[in-house]
Amino acid sequence: MTSDVIVLGVGATPFGRHLGSTVSDLVGQATREAMGDAGISRDTIGAIFYANVSQKALDRQHMIPGQVALRPHGFAGVPVVNVENACAGGATALWLAIAHIRAGLSDVALAVGVDKLVSADPHKSLEVFDGALDVARRDEALTALTELAAPLSPDLEVAAGERSVFMEVYAALARTHMERFGTTEAQLAAVSAKNHAHSVHNPRAQFRRPFTVDEVLAARRVAWPLTVPMCSPVSDGAATVVVTSAEFARTRASYRHAAKVLGSVLVSGTDRDPDDATNHIGRRAALTAYEQAGIDPGDVDVAEVHDATAFGEIQQVENLGFCPIGHGGPWSASGASSLGGILPVNPSGGLESRGHPVSATGLAQVFELVTQLRGQAGDRQVPDAQIAIAENGGGLYRYEEAIAAVTLFGRTK
Repeated sequence: MTSDVIVLGVGATPFGRHLGSTVSDLVGQATREAMGDAGISRDTIGAIFYANVSQKALDRQHMIPGQVALRPHGFAGVPVVNVENACAGGATALWLAIAHIRAGLSDVALAVGVDKLVSADPHKSLEVFDGALDVARRDEALTALTELAAPLSPDLEVAAGERSVFMEVYAALARTHMERFGTTEAQLAAVSAKNHAHSVHNPRAQFRRPFTVDEVLAARRVAWPLTVPMCSPVSDGAATVVVTSAEFARTRASYRHAAKVLGSVLVSGTDRDPDDATNHIGRRAALTAYEQAGIDPGDVDVAEVHDATAFGEIQQVENLGFCPIGHGGPWSASGASSLGGILPVNPSGGLESRGHPVSATGLAQVFELVTQLRGQAGDRQVPDAQIAIAENGGGLYRYEEAIAAVTLFGRTK
């Protein structure tokens, strides 16, 4: 069994509206870029792990979506494993690819994530997200969240069906955090403004317009306390990551800009009490990843987290140990997570402005972090980044995500 796994190549499409492209078109673009970046050919690839949700929901491609998307690009004969894990599908595909290499089953594996969620019928696109809850107990789950946040729940202004159900979920979790820890709307707006400022420097981001905190607060409300700039959009896009054994990587010229996998963790949720923040799924994943890597949060130089809304980032910087639980709002508003701050978070712009094509999101985080470790991020570069962390969550079960992945990377020596 081999233990060292290397990220040798990354590729990603711009995120946004790709009405003239198919899922296969996007997969081909991201995968060709990643393979060219790694300097590998198709005949070196031992397995492909393919994450997607939209082909089933929108295209009725209920089976073999990966084979259908990849075959036109010459991937015949290679084992393709189809992965679905809600918004953590991309990170799950990567976790499987890393495990495949660690087990010594082959020297090269691809993790591919893609979704096309922009549709001529917006309601059809939003319905995709309904499947990331327990559909048999949907109303029960949403009622429990609303009751948890009831002391700060004003009348909502947007009719159901005009937003993803997850905006209601995040709004309820945000209100609960506000009640318990004193987190404010202005702190949420500070996270959003920071991420939109970062995305100005990311040519692959869906939105590249800066917002002030006041502009974020004044924007159209989605579900209190969230406004539109605080929420991730519906997006199309693809991303691919090439992982290899260290032995294989050293035979390639691309090894000089590779990244080493320091920790790779995937966990499911537990039936914790909603007040037990210390056992939140994201925190459990993070602590295990740090233990695997033999480091602590203070060693991390740059992070990409799952900010499906601005509140998601506040919660995850706490779970990752960048600040104490309950302090994510003031820590973020202090500028600590901005470029030039003590620990930049989401230099890509995050889901809020880079975009969120669900299954591609976790791999787009890796694309950004590897770019940072190489020192190739241009105006959004974190100086001398040595260690990077990605957190990617998916779905909802009770009071937390159903699945969470945390992956740590280091610059190769």
